[in-house]
Amino acid sequence: MKGKDFEATCINTIRLLSVDAVERAKSGHPGMPMGAAAMAYTLFTKFLRFNPRDPGWPGRDRFILSAGHGSMLLYSLLHLLGYDLSLDDIKDFRQYGSKTPGHPEYGHTPGVEMTTGPLGQGFASGVGMAIALRHLAARYNKKTFKPVNDSVFGILGDGDLMEGVSAEAASLAGHLGLSNIVYLYDDNNISIEGSTSITFTEDVTERFNAYGWRVFTVQDGNNVKNISTAIKKAIKEEERPSLVRVSTHIGFGSPKADSESAHGAPLGEEEAVKTKENLGWPTESKFYVPDGVKEFFEGVGKRGELLNDKWNALMNEYLRRYPDEGRELSDIFENRLPKGWEKALSIEFTADKKIATRAASGRALNALAGALPNMMGGSADLAPSNNTYMKDFPEFQKGSYDGRNIRFGVREHAMAAALNGMALCGLIPYGGTFLVFADYMRPSIRLAALMGLGAIYVFTHDSIGVGEDGPTHQPVEHLASLRIIPNLTVIRPADAAEAAEAWRLAVENRKGPTALILTRQGLPILDRKKYPKAAEIKRGAYVLTDDGGTPDVVLIGSGSEVPLLLDTAERLRKDKVKVRVVNMASFELFDAQGKAYREKVLPPGIFKIAVEAASPTGWDKYVGDKGTIIGMERFGASAPGSVLFEKFGFTPGAIQKAVKKLLK
Repeated sequence: MKGKDFEATCINTIRLLSVDAVERAKSGHPGMPMGAAAMAYTLFTKFLRFNPRDPGWPGRDRFILSAGHGSMLLYSLLHLLGYDLSLDDIKDFRQYGSKTPGHPEYGHTPGVEMTTGPLGQGFASGVGMAIALRHLAARYNKKTFKPVNDSVFGILGDGDLMEGVSAEAASLAGHLGLSNIVYLYDDNNISIEGSTSITFTEDVTERFNAYGWRVFTVQDGNNVKNISTAIKKAIKEEERPSLVRVSTHIGFGSPKADSESAHGAPLGEEEAVKTKENLGWPTESKFYVPDGVKEFFEGVGKRGELLNDKWNALMNEYLRRYPDEGRELSDIFENRLPKGWEKALSIEFTADKKIATRAASGRALNALAGALPNMMGGSADLAPSNNTYMKDFPEFQKGSYDGRNIRFGVREHAMAAALNGMALCGLIPYGGTFLVFADYMRPSIRLAALMGLGAIYVFTHDSIGVGEDGPTHQPVEHLASLRIIPNLTVIRPADAAEAAEAWRLAVENRKGPTALILTRQGLPILDRKKYPKAAEIKRGAYVLTDDGGTPDVVLIGSGSEVPLLLDTAERLRKDKVKVRVVNMASFELFDAQGKAYREKVLPPGIFKIAVEAASPTGWDKYVGDKGTIIGMERFGASAPGSVLFEKFGFTPGAIQKAVKKLLK
């Protein structure tokens, strides 16, 4: 348009909008946007497919700012490109209710593809996006019709590459040959504490070569031509994911350049003025956008509108020629469930046989697999134990991207992060492991809850019932720790029929993640002619059995402890105690019910005992001041599960004693 000088002006506009926003907010991270502005400019103006008028256009490329602390880099670009983000929104950076929060938030700011800030999460979720897009392309693209032709781009920092989740995800991406990933590494040699030489001296290039990536190096992070050449080569790479290593200067143009002091605080008024002087900018100006700059960027955005129009025409013709596949793909793009999918869960279980809820879950999953073409997932090397393999479908591997079973390997955190990326691309993703290893997944689970993504976690081996593997593998605090995550639904079914219903609830829940908590040991199947239907777990808690009138005591439990409570109730009736048994499958679903229903199930003023082979934390709000909780106050031990239940007081006799003590 106007040559290198104009290009430099565009890049400096990104830099100085970021500086001014951080100064006005009196907090933020100016250094990264200043150093990475040239690479971001190059990527957005020359390569990325996007449409500011329709940020959710399915044919777009995905861009992730994994180094989310540099959020003003992205906000400056989105404003200039014509997204629904005004200059006033930029001025409102980090203020309550603004469209420009401190770190990018999915669903909050137009053009933000995922919530980032916790380092490494963007890197790893981008791998999940690449898995989803490669899978959809393999399933639905035709020779002359390719509605899925998207790539995943990102900008990362040193901190992203230090985080373990990135190592797990990079290893997986290299194994799978996900060549639709192009990540730009903002290699500025600075972290919060100082030079990366104090902690991070590995050879990143050799490390990623070993992972099976292709690495390109750009020595000058302000050289648009060289950055462009490297990105072009990365896009053409057909066998491996690509890392473009770009040497940059944190806080470029400021007196604090190449210093940790440019990282996480405003430059300061004097330094901001000197920065503008150094970059040839009007020193008295704030939020200044030179003539022609906004028009140029908006022109780039309009180019995306034309691409979108072409894609719409292609998709319309695809729907005409391939109506069945077109409908499936449209449902995926619109995050719609296919009609009649729930009929697949009409499963019968033999009532005279004990079944572990993990086994029942596996049956439900396989029943759903044929009804939900966008269901995809796997396990962290535990598929035979978690029962997470879809038997009638192939594996997702390099060269067979149409497969729906993913071998995540022993990479729990990368698995959870990948599920987020998959959900963001329209899939119904699931991942399995032992409940005790939810600890390895927690940051990604938290982000799924924050973004409102419908990921499904299959957590088996849910209590001291694990037995001989001992306390290292027996979850005690994990149920409580999951239940306190906002917008995460935790369901612990009491038998096989409830496990199938739990899957129904998880699939229906498209506004947040669901954790299914499942047993290793066999459980009796409740006689639904005698007890209410398993579908009642949709209310979170329901009355299983009741002696009529006002009960003397209410026994409340979940999962494997429910049959135990039913046995205890029979004993108590012989003692002339009027007892009610409540199955509390999900705190979150129960808390969402109206007050009238909650008090009908758990009447105020009645003695209550909660029983769960886990930490008692959280049960107090249900048992009240007059109640008691039988739970695990310590770690477990190595012994058969039945022995541990007896040793730790999870027997009808022990609960009967507790009731008698309470009623004295």
